[in-house]
Amino acid sequence: MRIWAGRKAVISVCASIEKNNFWKCAYICILPQTKDVSEKGREALRYHAEPIPGKIETIPTKKHATQRDLALAYSPGVAEPCKAIEKDVRHAYKYTAKGNLVAVVTNGTAVLGLGNIGPIASKPVMEGKGLLFKIFAGIDVFDIEVDARDPEVFIETVKRIAPTFGGINLEDIKAPQAFEIEKRLREELDIPVMHDDQHGTAIISAAALKNALLLAGKRIDEVQIVVNGAGAAAISCSRLYIAMGAKRENLLMCDSKGVIQKSRRGLSPEKREFATDKPVSNLAEAMRGADVFIGLSVAGVVSPDMLQSMAKDPIVFAMANPDPEIAYDLAMQTRSDVIMATGRSDMPNQVNNVLGFPFIFRGALDVRATEIDEQMKMAAVDALAGLARETVPDQVILAYNQKNLSFGRDYIIPKPFDRRLITRVSSAVAKAAVDSGVARHEITDWGAYRAELMRRMGYDNELVRLIQTRAKTAPKSVVFTQGDELAIVKAAEILIEERIANPILLGDESRIKQIMSDNNMGGEIQVVDDKSAECAALRDAYTAYLWKKRTRKGITETDARNRMRDRDYFGAMMVESGEADAVITGYAKNYQQSIIPLFEVIGKQRGIDKVSSMMILSTQKGPLFMADTAIIKEPTTGDFIHIARMMSYMVKRFGVQPRIAFLSYSNFGASRDAFSKRISDAVVQLHAAHPDMIVDGEIQADFALNAQMHKAVFPFSKLSGKKANTFIFPDLASGNIAYKMIRELTGASTIGPIILGLNKPAHVLQLRASVAEIVNMASIAVVDAQERLK
Repeated sequence: MRIWAGRKAVISVCASIEKNNFWKCAYICILPQTKDVSEKGREALRYHAEPIPGKIETIPTKKHATQRDLALAYSPGVAEPCKAIEKDVRHAYKYTAKGNLVAVVTNGTAVLGLGNIGPIASKPVMEGKGLLFKIFAGIDVFDIEVDARDPEVFIETVKRIAPTFGGINLEDIKAPQAFEIEKRLREELDIPVMHDDQHGTAIISAAALKNALLLAGKRIDEVQIVVNGAGAAAISCSRLYIAMGAKRENLLMCDSKGVIQKSRRGLSPEKREFATDKPVSNLAEAMRGADVFIGLSVAGVVSPDMLQSMAKDPIVFAMANPDPEIAYDLAMQTRSDVIMATGRSDMPNQVNNVLGFPFIFRGALDVRATEIDEQMKMAAVDALAGLARETVPDQVILAYNQKNLSFGRDYIIPKPFDRRLITRVSSAVAKAAVDSGVARHEITDWGAYRAELMRRMGYDNELVRLIQTRAKTAPKSVVFTQGDELAIVKAAEILIEERIANPILLGDESRIKQIMSDNNMGGEIQVVDDKSAECAALRDAYTAYLWKKRTRKGITETDARNRMRDRDYFGAMMVESGEADAVITGYAKNYQQSIIPLFEVIGKQRGIDKVSSMMILSTQKGPLFMADTAIIKEPTTGDFIHIARMMSYMVKRFGVQPRIAFLSYSNFGASRDAFSKRISDAVVQLHAAHPDMIVDGEIQADFALNAQMHKAVFPFSKLSGKKANTFIFPDLASGNIAYKMIRELTGASTIGPIILGLNKPAHVLQLRASVAEIVNMASIAVVDAQERLK
């Protein structure tokens, strides 16, 4: 990007344009340099202007490089799908993008925080909505800005363009016209239509309210609710709360004139629906003794005195943007028992519509729903509320720079970057559509549907699902030697909830109980406090066993007793003695310190000369199995043979056909040095001893990964035409460097290092592994234990 700054404008041009063609190809965008635009404002303008104007674009989804491609894309090839759709309009979902295309439609009469700015000025907002649809749910969007203030003209315009789309998202249309527009379009179109300003806020706030009431110990059919604001969002929220069980007579609605009374003249039908005859006239009076305040109005209308007048454990959703009805800090200073949510991302409990609309439309589109009905909305509410009560993944905690997040007063609603939203909310909405009869495409395998959603968004981890599914068939006991660490306790809770394993936490019992209390964890977890009197006799027995086993290997009885005071030794001995099926260590120690106790207590399998390790990377193109990344620094030819055999065995155990590549800087004898000869000698011996094993090398990484290139250049290879999925590195340094670079560059999740060759299931975590990584490693340990029993 090259920028020329003048007094009145900044002109941005593409740096890649050749000098001779500069003014033919350059685009020009004018950025205001007026005094009333702050630096933050100019940053926002630059964001929307550079490197190209706007926030969304269309891209081809089919090949288009050749004349044949273009002939299939347009004329004459396009005639065939046209004729098929003419015969049966349902084929539009098969041959076009209709089924994944939503129109975000507005007339710009009620743009959030800006008001009636008109259609063209609202376009940046609509593009932004399209961006959110795409990044959160993989839905494509055309933003449509309609120059029509007359509801009839607007309705007719949307009806005429509707055949293009799989769904319609109405946006930023002022009340009361918004109610009539949505009602008519829902009745007259056969695709999902939703005014997000109404229903998005209602669904998200209803989920938050459900959880807040749970924490406050209150029933929705008993609470007194005050709603300040009487626009589209406030009306929709109130209707949904009543559908959830709130009593209409317990709800007071206020507008700019005060409490809406039945005696007031000129009320719209929507306001009349919530009018009261109770003797209250203003917001301050309405809030006395109220349990819930819902703010969809303007900043600063709630005073500390009003908040003080509310009932015990008040629930305050101050959702005015950008500034709430009462500031979060002021509310917290006023009452310590308040449960508060706002529309701000820099405060706890943000009521953010992005938690709803992408996933609601995703579910509706996937079953080709004719509408988004009340059952589908309620399913979204329940899914969001339930998700907030589950253990929060590490990536969410890190994304929001939090030390920890768990269900409680500061966490009653999920965070927008929680990847589980796509499966929980979308599948709940889709299932509700099927159940209510508005779906035209029925899903029968909901597990497969959720897996497809993950694949579609690039979140898929099919191998992890396979391993965890196998683990659930016969859970085994897994002892964690650093059991009083927060991440370990959280992982243990998940393992129990998912019935993957029976965790045993080795550690300070009082500390573990405190961790569970601080993080609102329920259930029972087995704890072994190695410092307790009950463990003293067990330690004596373990000491005697280890001394006997290592007598001629330099360990005295005193050494053995000292070792048994170390939890890694104690945990390993629990597995060696049969008290547990597997052991996992390494969370709070470096790898070398953690693995030595496993060698000394458990030892190698018979016939194994050296123990090695494997790392699994789950990528969007499938799992990659890598060895050795943690133990053997410079493998010999014999080591390579053992590693290949163990890798083949382990990869098959995970239900994958191993295709093994010995990686190097040269291909098939191009280099004759001793470094390459170790590999080529191992391959020759493996081919002779295991003719059915798909293994070859030495080979460069690009050839191993590119099956077509490999086949064209090396057709003689056992890997010819096959993309390798199992990689053996020439030394520890290259293996360790490679997997860490791939992980950081691609965001691939990792499992491992998995130890190969120990006599019993024992594995070492990476230092300070995430909760997800701990759960994955425990799943591996369970499957390992299952296989050994066979």
